[in-house]
Amino acid sequence: MGDAVRTTCAYCGVGCGIFATATGPRSVSIKGDEAHPANAGRLCSKGTHLGETVGLTGRLLHPMIGNRRASWDKALDLVARRFRETIDRYGPDSVAFYVSGQLLTEDYYVANKLMKGFIGSANIDTNSRLCMSSAVAGHNRAFGEDIVPATYEDLEQADLIVLVGSNTAWCHPIVYQRIQAARAARGTKLVVIDPRRTETCEGADLHLPVKPGTDVALMNGLLAWCDQHGLTASDHLDVPEGFWPHIRAGHDLWSTARTCDVAPALLEQFFTLFAQTPRTVTLFSQGINQSIRGTDQVNAILNLHLATGRIGKPGAAPFSITGQPNAMGGREVGGLASTLAAHMDFAPENVARVGRFWAAPHMATRPGLKAVDLFRSIDEGRVKALWIMATNPAVSLPDAGRVRDALASIPFLVVSDIIADTDSATHAHVRLPAAGWGEKDGTVTNSDRTVSRQRPFMALPGEAKPDWWIVKEVARRMGWRNAFAYDRPADIWREHARLTAYQNDGQRLLNLRAYATIGNDAYDAMAPFRWGGETLFADGRYPTPDGRARLVLTRQMDMQPPLRDWPMTLNTGRYRDQWHTMTRTGLAPKLARHREEPMVDIHPQDAAALGIVDKGLARVRTAQGDSLFRVCVSDSQRPGEIFTPIHWTDQISSGGRTGLLPRPLVDPHSGQPGFKSTPASIEPVATQWQGFLILRGHDQVKLPCLWATRITVPGGALYEVAGNGDPARLEACLPKGDRVEAIDQTRGTRRVAILREGRLAAVLFVTRTGLLPARDWLIDQLEADQVGASVLAARGPGSQPDKGATICVCFDIGLNQIVAAIRDQQLVDVPAVGKALGAGTNCGSCRPAIANILAQTHRETLHAAE
Repeated sequence: MGDAVRTTCAYCGVGCGIFATATGPRSVSIKGDEAHPANAGRLCSKGTHLGETVGLTGRLLHPMIGNRRASWDKALDLVARRFRETIDRYGPDSVAFYVSGQLLTEDYYVANKLMKGFIGSANIDTNSRLCMSSAVAGHNRAFGEDIVPATYEDLEQADLIVLVGSNTAWCHPIVYQRIQAARAARGTKLVVIDPRRTETCEGADLHLPVKPGTDVALMNGLLAWCDQHGLTASDHLDVPEGFWPHIRAGHDLWSTARTCDVAPALLEQFFTLFAQTPRTVTLFSQGINQSIRGTDQVNAILNLHLATGRIGKPGAAPFSITGQPNAMGGREVGGLASTLAAHMDFAPENVARVGRFWAAPHMATRPGLKAVDLFRSIDEGRVKALWIMATNPAVSLPDAGRVRDALASIPFLVVSDIIADTDSATHAHVRLPAAGWGEKDGTVTNSDRTVSRQRPFMALPGEAKPDWWIVKEVARRMGWRNAFAYDRPADIWREHARLTAYQNDGQRLLNLRAYATIGNDAYDAMAPFRWGGETLFADGRYPTPDGRARLVLTRQMDMQPPLRDWPMTLNTGRYRDQWHTMTRTGLAPKLARHREEPMVDIHPQDAAALGIVDKGLARVRTAQGDSLFRVCVSDSQRPGEIFTPIHWTDQISSGGRTGLLPRPLVDPHSGQPGFKSTPASIEPVATQWQGFLILRGHDQVKLPCLWATRITVPGGALYEVAGNGDPARLEACLPKGDRVEAIDQTRGTRRVAILREGRLAAVLFVTRTGLLPARDWLIDQLEADQVGASVLAARGPGSQPDKGATICVCFDIGLNQIVAAIRDQQLVDVPAVGKALGAGTNCGSCRPAIANILAQTHRETLHAAE
């Protein structure tokens, strides 16, 4: 066993510190870092199970040209030559990079420098465009710089926390824990504003289920209420002409309630609570940003805090919480096509300044193509060479069918990634094996401006290389050897720090001057630090020409009535235990069991009207495309609205392709797509049979049926299947071995097991009318030494009862176990369940679900007693 290495979690923007201890060549034990300021030792379910994701299953280990293995020299020479030829023939804007918040700051810096300073185009954009670019645009409009003015410590000092468009319990569980701890310690009030009644809403003091897209009206209405009650002041602010007349007209309580489709009494309760509570933190995330009016929604929140003085004070701030581990680091170095570098834009003086610093021969002088426009330009033939780094746009971008067409048609596509086969890499001419988490060396910046080191604790597998090394080698081969003479990440970090300080006499708050000459040993030992100070804007000065923050006039867009062909509104988002396109979390058996299949959530009223049944299948259609989903009938949805998750890909499922559905419409200021309110329709899909297939090993198979979803389990994979026609076609996917089977013609049930040398190689259960057994015992048999024909019974002698759907992933506790403990031990609250079973005592993200189970079980007990 190796020494514990201090590093940073690979997932969301909370930026939790981790102790990672290698226990073998490709195994590691994970523990939270109690000294890290972001998490103080706490980890969510994804972070807890990072050790399940560091194996080599599916890894890209060697450079590939087409489908043939190549040397690094040959692959890099080809990339450099094709990019150079394309630039020489069509100009610098004919090439582009599409990068990722998975990159470290050092990776981002080198890629941005190459594109904007040496190729001479700003056509480098990042998948962070999809999740927080509206916050960037809003910050720049209000503050003059992309500054998050809050810290996590503000949560412990606030008297009111407002969550807007953020399912924090699922997407940022450690932030949610800090909020709950503050509520317990000081009675902090919690308000959740979200069209869906998510688990974050459970236990909140107030939930406002607003109509999607009405956040500007809500915040303007709240600002009008505060103004009416004498709580606003703007003499110290830059106020555009007509701002206050606009706020004071048409934003009364009743008009706001009607626009937002919220009961006036509920709205008044929120307005009164906000007005009475100066120490307020408003956290906002994708529900605000992912809108075609996202920047205005951000600025409506910032206006509210600026005009009511809820900024620059402990426990009072607007707080954008990011989704990716280094979205902030990418923003700092200029990873967005709309920014230059070091929080500078493309003003002529900034272009000249960065050009001097880099000694750049071909400086970009204007913003480049943002993500959606970039792939549209590829489809139209204007961008002819693309390099994708550490992301999967064929899944994650809106109107993903068109994105796939673009990737299939581009003359030259390079993908550097850790995974060999993704929906995007399928189209690559060159694939380059990149370092993964546990092998990477550099820095990340979290949501509250804390910079942390990500350190390697495993050797690079195969021929994998760090992203910064890959980019600098291509740059050197394109002729810029001296400008990219980096030997280690510390070299890049020092240059980045120097650039933030270069000719920066206080114009920009991002200034890392203190780290510009840091030595290699000091870089290796760097402790987490927060740039910019603890309480930004406490002196009332902002990085604008006149030092004043700016209010921005925002208008609520007109809300269209439901369309005849698309009467539903589609919302999209994340599941608790999955991450992006599942190339990492999809490898973790425990994480896979919480929500095993991609589901569409629909209100019972809509389901009944459309003949859609719970756990059946339904097809969601939009003007862009369609995809199949398992159904979850839930009153957490507003009537007329449906929700689907973003994670599933063609590599994992025959359905669940949410990226095919949203419109490619973007915010006019930020270029961020609107994923939260796409007109859609939904219809039931009938099947003649359903079943499951369990296979030992990690080889993927494509099943010939309508519905097939792959779930990683210990020792192999579980496929949930359904379809029409003859299910015997599935047997073509069974491996060779000794076959045992049982057939029930009455129920149309077939059970087939394949045994090899006493071990279970595969088992297939299919039924037309009967029930299917629980999967857990059969999955356990994949790792059993002696398995016989009795495996077809689907349970062993004395085997444990079905634990039910997984609720607590950290401790593998199921629904049936929790219900039984509540009833048998007469448990009355969440802490009692935790004491009895352990459920909810680690990351805490399942506590709202446990509270729901407690309430439901007690209701059923009382009903039975009556």
